Amino acid sequence: MWDYHGKLAGKPNPEGVTQGFFPSAAGHTLPGCWAGVKPCLKQLQECMQTISTLQDDEILPNNPAALFHWLPKEHMCVLVYLVTVMHSMQAGYLKKAQKYTDKALMQLEKLKMLDNSPILSTFQVILLEHIIMCRLVTGHKATALQEISQFCQLCQQSPRLFTNHAAQLHTLLGLYCISVNCMDIAEAQFTAALQLTTHQELWTFIVTNLASVYIREGNRHQELYSLLERINPDHNFPVSSHCLRAAAFYIRGLLSFFQGRYNEAKRFLRETLKMSNVEDLNWLTACSLVLLGHIFFDLGNHRESNNMASKIPDMSVQLWSSALLKDPNKACGNTMEAHKAAQMHQNFSQQLLQDHIAACSFPEHNLISWTDSLPLVQFQPQNGPTTGLASLL
Repeated sequence: MWDYHGKLAGKPNPEGVTQGFFPSAAGHTLPGCWAGVKPCLKQLQECMQTISTLQDDEILPNNPAALFHWLPKEHMCVLVYLVTVMHSMQAGYLKKAQKYTDKALMQLEKLKMLDNSPILSTFQVILLEHIIMCRLVTGHKATALQEISQFCQLCQQSPRLFTNHAAQLHTLLGLYCISVNCMDIAEAQFTAALQLTTHQELWTFIVTNLASVYIREGNRHQELYSLLERINPDHNFPVSSHCLRAAAFYIRGLLSFFQGRYNEAKRFLRETLKMSNVEDLNWLTACSLVLLGHIFFDLGNHRESNNMASKIPDMSVQLWSSALLKDPNKACGNTMEAHKAAQMHQNFSQQLLQDHIAACSFPEHNLISWTDSLPLVQFQPQNGPTTGLASLL
């Protein structure tokens, strides 16, 4: 690719070089190899910066065969932002994902004023998919719900978009339902998504989250074990994704923890940590450390529990980690640290409670009841939140 696209009149062609880095970046990003993609992604971003400063006549080749335009440079700029958002969100760099989403959406708004290309709406939908997941991870459910509504509006404008992204929309609604403790509706959303997708990685992602719903419900043992057999990370895992396999280990660790099988839980969670550390999967690392901290505390190893909790990146599980930090610090006689953790936990609880009430009071909250055909974006206001709060705190 470099030889054919990357040379123009004896000097490098930035557009051709950029095209060469896309397969490399995608080749690492799609399997969940986030650490491996960093050098390619950095070069891709640098090439795009170079292209954006050039005039069109500065990148015209002498060879007519090289006149093929893969994408206009303006579209390519958005695509580079999109790949960066995908990488940042999956790796757990959520502030970076937000930053590049804002840049991409701003660029898209400008382009859509002048260009009706369907690919721009596709870019927008994929950006929304990723930023909605970021919002849910960081506890901004109300904002996520507004963006899910934007997703629906885009799908209403294009039957093609709806056909291609209906499964993702159901999946996002399922994740939102988990965040507001509507487990039965989350199950319905994930079930609808599974019926609409043939994409193996999306299928595995949905099944992993559905398994977490069954674990939380606590009484769906037959369905849960059936799912776990299909996403067994030790044997015939359905996809090559490093990230999804690490998540499958985490789900098994979570189940073993709730069943009191602590040694088994530690084995699964250490596998998750090992895989997460290799590819900088910060969110999975954080969750695994919190859960290991709980296990050590339950086993009476308060110092190790406190050590685990203190390693957690300040990204997406602050509420959980602050709850954990209270007890081992108190048991170890660290009164000041225990008080600090208790205050932190109270602050996070209040933020979560306020966001929960706001999200459930929006008329768009009624989207969770949609499971077939095209969703309507005109909703009746709710009288108030209909979901339980106690288990979230």
